[in-house]
Amino acid sequence: MEKNASPPLVGEYLLKPGFIYLPRHPTAISAVLGSSVSICLYDRKLGIGGMNHFLFPCAQPSKRPTAKYGNVATTALIRMMLKNGATLKNMKAQVVGGAFHPKIMSRDIGRTNLETARTMLKKQKIRVVSEDVGGEIGRKVVFNTTNCEIAVLKVVRLRRSDWYPYDPER
Repeated sequence: MEKNASPPLVGEYLLKPGFIYLPRHPTAISAVLGSSVSICLYDRKLGIGGMNHFLFPCAQPSKRPTAKYGNVATTALIRMMLKNGATLKNMKAQVVGGAFHPKIMSRDIGRTNLETARTMLKKQKIRVVSEDVGGEIGRKVVFNTTNCEIAVLKVVRLRRSDWYPYDPER
């Protein structure tokens, strides 16, 4: 392996809505997003990363606080990273998702999800290094946890094959 090269990926993981994933080994984490948002967090010193995938901005006091909510999912992902040796000053974030299609949805929850993501990261002083957000079409994101690279594919109409890894039996 050449100097400064990332370790090879040893896994693939499809992150479903309402979940968080911080792998132990180099992994390509993927998610399919519409109005939902994913935050890809990376610690540049440790070379580790994790990702959340949330559907709603904030858990209300009357609701059970789960990772479906941005405030809960983001706090939990940051805590998981810290527990694994990361530090806030070495973390950087990439934010993806938050689409709004007025013909499909009556409310722009994507914008509110994005506001929550940005607010939570700013509160912890985690720098956002890139965003691919908003608009009217969905996205498929693939996040390499060893080097913080992401690939974003835009999808107008969600097909079964957009889910990665693709399972024809699904």
